[in-house]
Amino acid sequence: MDVAIYFLIGIVGMIIVVKLFSWPLKILVKLILNCVFGVLLLLLANFVGKYVGINIAINAVTALIAGFLGVPGVIFLIIFKMLM
Repeated sequence: MDVAIYFLIGIVGMIIVVKLFSWPLKILVKLILNCVFGVLLLLLANFVGKYVGINIAINAVTALIAGFLGVPGVIFLIIFKMLM
């Protein structure tokens, strides 16, 4: 049973790698720049939020949200933190 699960994980991983390399370079560069910009905005939000009382934990989930969505993702995280 374990071998079947590892086999499926390997197949899914190979499909993801093939899809990643089949993307045009322009889209991949845009995604990487958006991730970097989103994480930098998250760090800036934490720096400014320190004086306002808002602290967004930087973990895998918040980094992915900020990275994939960019500025709207950081704004979403700030609003979500303010509501919670």
